[in-house]
Amino acid sequence: MKDIAALRGEVDTLKGLSDKARELREFIDLGDSDAALQTEVAGELERLRAGVDTAEMSAVLDGEFDRNDALVIIHAGAGGTEAMDWTAMLLRMYIRWAERHGYRTQLLDSLEGEEAGLKSATLLVQGPNAYGYLESERGVHRLVRISPFDANKRRHTSFASVDVVPDVEEGEAAEIKPDEIEIETYKSGGAGGQYVNKTESAIRIIHKPTGIIVACQNERSQLANRNRAMKMLAAKLLQREREERDAKLAALGGEKSKIEWGSQIRSYTLQPYTMVNDHRTEIKVTDAQAVLDGDLDQFMWAYLQQRRRTPAA
Repeated sequence: MKDIAALRGEVDTLKGLSDKARELREFIDLGDSDAALQTEVAGELERLRAGVDTAEMSAVLDGEFDRNDALVIIHAGAGGTEAMDWTAMLLRMYIRWAERHGYRTQLLDSLEGEEAGLKSATLLVQGPNAYGYLESERGVHRLVRISPFDANKRRHTSFASVDVVPDVEEGEAAEIKPDEIEIETYKSGGAGGQYVNKTESAIRIIHKPTGIIVACQNERSQLANRNRAMKMLAAKLLQREREERDAKLAALGGEKSKIEWGSQIRSYTLQPYTMVNDHRTEIKVTDAQAVLDGDLDQFMWAYLQQRRRTPAA
């Protein structure tokens, strides 16, 4: 039923775009010289163009889990406090991107840095094709700026890694045997009302055969956190199976890069000039602040086009 609803939504979107294009053509064919009407038509054309671009992006999302919701996991890398602040900035960037698309977000887990920022964060993004779009963000992200934590105002380079896995349904999940996991409880540090830091409702699960660790502290009850953490673990194990099955695919395979110099997929330079450079697609944007405010579609679209042109191994 979920797939049917998604397909029906796509058909409705295309029909709406077609109807709008037909309507605008009729206005243009009238040749009305009214300045106000021309301005309105120009605005509608721009919105139509944006709608067509979005529909075209959706059309290339044909991966196994592209339609799924997404789990975005961010970890601070080399750079100390700077890297932890950078992790918090990336979390904000993805939340802003999701808001632009009308997606829902939920911070499932976070670990604060000693001085500022975050050591790690796990964000659930819910909406049509969320994983298909955000999968392009997987990799190491590099920031260059004048450090707000350096009294001498020197330029610093920071790194953070972004992992993205699909939020899978129960039937899609990898099987997890009870004797393969170790479950730990701890006091939640996130939202949770009067029970925050009073009850050990937060859950951390360690998958012993692979060493994968997941955690969830967002829910009020320990059971709810456990259920969500198990879904997160299942998603990570499923992704691992896919990588092992198809290791030659650059999008999913290969050894994990170190979170440091030379392994980044994208660089964000704020000093001495502003530039965001995607090293895979060579897309360069000078308005770095707009990107940090969630304007990521141009990078995602270039990546999807590149993936479509690259034949499967």
